[in-house]
Amino acid sequence: MVVNVGKTQLNPQKLRLSKWTAVNPQNKEKHFLVTKVIDPEQPHHLIELVVMEAVLTKRSFTMRWEDLSDSTKWVQGWV
Repeated sequence: MVVNVGKTQLNPQKLRLSKWTAVNPQNKEKHFLVTKVIDPEQPHHLIELVVMEAVLTKRSFTMRWEDLSDSTKWVQGWV
């Protein structure tokens, strides 16, 4: 599965270590890295989740990788 982000296509297999900027930063957390792509429990299922880590605070959280395509919340790269 590939998701379009603006003019860019996201491939879940290539998300690890990709850089993201929060459109509406909270707690001064603006820049993030995808530190882990969580493999599905069933071998033939698609990847659903990634772990994001704030560069400034090192706080991590898990989210659906498709949510990165929401341009009102995320911009690919560090802006």
